[in-house]
Amino acid sequence: MTMTMGDRLRELRLRRNLSQEEVARQIGITRSAYSHYEINNRQPVYDTLIKLSAYFEVSLDYIIGGESGKPDSGMSPETVEIFRILSNMDQDKRKQSITKMMDVIRQSE
Repeated sequence: MTMTMGDRLRELRLRRNLSQEEVARQIGITRSAYSHYEINNRQPVYDTLIKLSAYFEVSLDYIIGGESGKPDSGMSPETVEIFRILSNMDQDKRKQSITKMMDVIRQSE
């Protein structure tokens, strides 16, 4: 049986013994909005997906229902930190930072 994004979010939350209110507060949304994600009534916007990924320390692929059956426990501490930093930036600063990172990556290829 394939897990939905809501199933995965619920599983991640319950593994940590957290309430929907606690998760919502940590990522800056309402409990109602988070609840809708878990029951698959609503899809989170990209910024919220990044925050959820960083908060639960899993890949975006895992949250949205990618092929991996388990959270990406192999995510390096540096990657988790990058997600955390990006999720706390406003949208313009995040776009600028991603552009700069992509420039560095292209120069090193």
